[in-house]
Amino acid sequence: MSGSQSLLVCDLTQSYSPHGGGGVGVYLAEKRRYVLDHTPHRLLQIVPGPEDRIATDGRHIWCEIGAEPVSGSPNYRFIMRKKKVREVLARHRPDIIESMCPWVLPWVAIRHRRAFPDCALVAGYHTDFPDAQVYRVARNLMGAPVARFLRFLSRCYGEITYREFDKVYTVGRSSLANLTRMKAAAEMLPLGVDTRVFHPGKADRAAFRREIGLDPTGPLLVYAGRMDNEKAAGVLIEMARLLPRSLDAALAMIGDGKLVDELKDRAVGLPVAFLGFIEDREELARAMASSDIYVSAMPSETFGLSVIEAQACGLPVVGVTGGEMPARVAPGTGLLGPVGDAAAMADNVVALWNGDRHAAGEAARTLVEGNYSWRLTFDKLFGEIYPEAMARARARVERGPVWMPVTRLLRGTA
Repeated sequence: MSGSQSLLVCDLTQSYSPHGGGGVGVYLAEKRRYVLDHTPHRLLQIVPGPEDRIATDGRHIWCEIGAEPVSGSPNYRFIMRKKKVREVLARHRPDIIESMCPWVLPWVAIRHRRAFPDCALVAGYHTDFPDAQVYRVARNLMGAPVARFLRFLSRCYGEITYREFDKVYTVGRSSLANLTRMKAAAEMLPLGVDTRVFHPGKADRAAFRREIGLDPTGPLLVYAGRMDNEKAAGVLIEMARLLPRSLDAALAMIGDGKLVDELKDRAVGLPVAFLGFIEDREELARAMASSDIYVSAMPSETFGLSVIEAQACGLPVVGVTGGEMPARVAPGTGLLGPVGDAAAMADNVVALWNGDRHAAGEAARTLVEGNYSWRLTFDKLFGEIYPEAMARARARVERGPVWMPVTRLLRGTA
């Protein structure tokens, strides 16, 4: 795909919000930049929006499908108008569709492919949904036995869904266990970070701290992500409560979500500032670089994009031994503790602050510089994953429907 042939690539996802952040939103923006700067291809990106809207800018087509807000997460919308999406796909006839979420839209892509068999389908596994979206939510609402059964059903759904795709990739190794249970052979596609934007040199410590009203003599902790149960943001407030007063630490919470008001109530009397969602990437880098330690309690991080962005800014990390966090936070770049244990997080903050935190931050920056870049991500996507998916699509078309080989055999023996 790196040659002169121009293809139309389509991104299809529910996991987009212009005001809520999220790794998929960053992925879409970086992919657009890569396609326009490094390939001859065209890119169609289909996402939920407040109303139907299509904007074409050269080789980039941005399509919003009118969708209702998600209950409890008003920054996100969920597309249910499958016919409208199929109309857009039929009008543009993409060569490749990359579906990045597990619900509804993968089957829109599958149905489109049945009408246009030469279209290659790629599934991006950006959320480990059987655990993050099914098990953990159901356990809190209905208890562990029901949650385990629903997780089993979600894996059955995943097996039925992903076998229809020509290629499946995952952004982290921790999700391979669920994909294996779903009998989906997945490629690894690590995400990236722009180390020119996320850089220790973006620090503006004195001005940033004046702006947010926090200027501790101890560490300024920072978190960037959604404020919801999936991200375990509440554990961070409890951690802040358990930090010793003598440490004189403070916490900056960056992001939005359904738990913001609840978390603000729980944080009354604590040195915690809620900064909302920071859309500008330069400003987000400034906020991170102006802090001292990045904290996250997310138990089922599929990749941990905000973690490597913080590391690129020279921050050590205090996190948990769940999901992809252990793969992102190598020894010497931070400290990890048990999932859901706010006291352990508080102890690790103290230990890291009293240790060689500067060396940990420098090691984190070095780790990111040597292992994560968007160029590597998309070189592999366009150079390996997409060509393999297209080859399988061609073979499928040449083979014909599953009953064709039997028909040919019967004709040959008639």
